[in-house]
Amino acid sequence: MKSKLLLSILAAALAIVVPISAVGQVAPERPPKDLTGPDYKYEAYVGWSYTSLNQVNQSRSGLQGVSASVMRGFGDHFGVKVDGGHYQWNLTATNPGNPTVDMFLVGPVIHGNLFEKWSAYAQGLVGGVHTGGVSIQPDVSFAGGVGVGLDYNKSARWSIRAFGDDIGSSFTLTPFEPGYSPHMRWNARAGVGVVYHF
Repeated sequence: MKSKLLLSILAAALAIVVPISAVGQVAPERPPKDLTGPDYKYEAYVGWSYTSLNQVNQSRSGLQGVSASVMRGFGDHFGVKVDGGHYQWNLTATNPGNPTVDMFLVGPVIHGNLFEKWSAYAQGLVGGVHTGGVSIQPDVSFAGGVGVGLDYNKSARWSIRAFGDDIGSSFTLTPFEPGYSPHMRWNARAGVGVVYHF
């Protein structure tokens, strides 16, 4: 009888102690999920682009061509961009001569997310503009301007971009006039294309 009573007390004690010890066990912590996605430092853009042609006298049409850029990001909202473009084909009417425009620009970029898959940026660029195919001085003018862009982010690596800016440069007012000119000409530029993040 004593052994049965002792066995019953021991079974009751085990029934109380085992659930308490099971409750006291802590599951190992799971590593947090990365919800931000990869952090790419560079982006490369290429696409179709348009520029007006205000430095060429009697021009009747802007030029279309290709533009490309590479940006290096520093942190979440700042970057430095190298930008270039080649414009050769008349958009609407025929221009006098066979003008071409090449741009080589560099400058800071401020960018950030707007909502969901949309992001935007603003930039300031300086560099040079070369106008060829017509008699104009200088061949390469110092240039600079500001612009904005809008990206639709299809994935972490790919985006579709639309941008616009205004690039100022100095060329002579009269063809064949020698020397450098203080006359500033502003050319609107716009484009669409694809961005690859890496």
